[in-house]
Amino acid sequence: MRGAKSAKWVASAIVVALAATACGGGSGDSDEGGKGGYDPDGIVKLANSEPQALLQPANSQDTAGGQVIKGLFTPLVDWDEKGELQMMNAESVESDDAQTWTVKLKKGWTFHDGEEVTAKSYVDAWNWAANIENEQKNSYWFEDIKGYEDVHPEKGKPSKTEMEGLKVVDDQTFTIELKNKVSYFDFKLAYNCWSPLPSKFYDDPEAYGKKPVGNGPYKFKSWDRKKKISVVRFDDYKGPDKAKNGGVDYVNYQTAEAEYDAVKSDKADIITMVPPRDLPKYKDDLGDRAVDAPMAGIQTLQLNFKAKGWEDVDPLVLRGISQAIDRDTITKTVLNGTRDPANSLTAPNLQGHEPEVGGDYAKFDPEAAKKNIKDGGGVPNDEIFLQYNADGGHKEWVEAVCNSIRQATGVECTPDSKPDFQTDLNIRESGDVKTFYRGGWVLDYPVNVNFLKEQYFSTAGANYGKFSNKKVDELFKKGDQAETLEETVKAYQEAEKYMFEEVAMPAIPLWYYKTNAGHSTKVDNVKFDLANFAIVQDVQVKK
Repeated sequence: MRGAKSAKWVASAIVVALAATACGGGSGDSDEGGKGGYDPDGIVKLANSEPQALLQPANSQDTAGGQVIKGLFTPLVDWDEKGELQMMNAESVESDDAQTWTVKLKKGWTFHDGEEVTAKSYVDAWNWAANIENEQKNSYWFEDIKGYEDVHPEKGKPSKTEMEGLKVVDDQTFTIELKNKVSYFDFKLAYNCWSPLPSKFYDDPEAYGKKPVGNGPYKFKSWDRKKKISVVRFDDYKGPDKAKNGGVDYVNYQTAEAEYDAVKSDKADIITMVPPRDLPKYKDDLGDRAVDAPMAGIQTLQLNFKAKGWEDVDPLVLRGISQAIDRDTITKTVLNGTRDPANSLTAPNLQGHEPEVGGDYAKFDPEAAKKNIKDGGGVPNDEIFLQYNADGGHKEWVEAVCNSIRQATGVECTPDSKPDFQTDLNIRESGDVKTFYRGGWVLDYPVNVNFLKEQYFSTAGANYGKFSNKKVDELFKKGDQAETLEETVKAYQEAEKYMFEEVAMPAIPLWYYKTNAGHSTKVDNVKFDLANFAIVQDVQVKK
């Protein structure tokens, strides 16, 4: 997901990459679909996994849930393929000082149950999501709003149920007052958690999460747990991205390999990521149905800083482990050249991405690795574990990383497989990761802030490793309160450099993702955004 306003740099910085995401076989927007034409009511079968949480916009952080929610809800703003801001449910999002923002909604929008989408639909949803008693994973996204601490105190119960900074002006207008200036605040409004909610949500939020009612191009039909989620086209949808098909079945597969086999045999229509096993041959298998496109995502190893023996780890130890990983060889062989070695904590195609900020600490150097580990006091118990989800196609590269570390340093490295992504995430959230876990992040908005603050700020909801550094937090805050976007980006670049050179790295960068995906012979016009989400509403089903 992307989002923002008044950022013409995007047109020059990522327009080429965004345009490239439109590639992927098929016949574009043609209405012919070969000899038989297209079926406007045809159902698209997308290979997916089981969402970690209920389908509540402010409680979803995993890609499986995010893919579904993107179809059920439409944000205030989004990006078009030219890299420019596109108003979705919003008529405008404006601010003169980056602290007080005015949102005007388009008229005539309704939820799937017929209720009108109003300013109150947004304000009530954000107040509820931010409230600590409602335990929403994405509640921290609202912390910039004035009065957040009243509904989400560090300790105890909230003193209020509404944030002071949110005001309904009329049915189509509301204002957002922030605690401080945030130059990139409008970028954030495209993320799922800012979605509106209908009044029926508050009657029973848990029941709603099982049968959500949104304002997007698709409406919910059914959820057969761990098997399939079905959505159908919402014919009264007012947005610019109306569905060109009758609906989507998000079919649950146990492994990435099973997903690939299903698409190859036309039992499923779209796979969003080809597993390592099939990377060497997927272009031969699928031909012009193979997708190879840019993506703003990164793979990392993230340490649980609360793990026994690792609480006060010397930064040299983490630098040594990083230098023990032969990224070049692993990306060329195990990953068949479909990834690029990473030397930063942010992904390409972002404002503020610095590709070599990690310097020598993200380059393979066995001798430096052994020296740094020794000088840092050694690896606790001389052993590390790499936790990963077995259903994501990660087994091969995790084993390769462990072999590289073991051979370069003599430190024992053990892959720690979990059956699925849901289990993996639950263990991260509980703080029970033995040492390292497979980290991964794709953009929510195309600024370096998104990759740094959302994961490494001390209180960030996605900071599962519990990295915490006062100087880093101060640099993040400095960036947040800057007068301009350019100054914000520079402060975050300073923080990233500091994390590599002065303190323990919060994560060890491995490689940058690309979208390596594919589709069946039954569909056309399959495209992906920079977050690797399939743009399902554009997919056309052949008759």
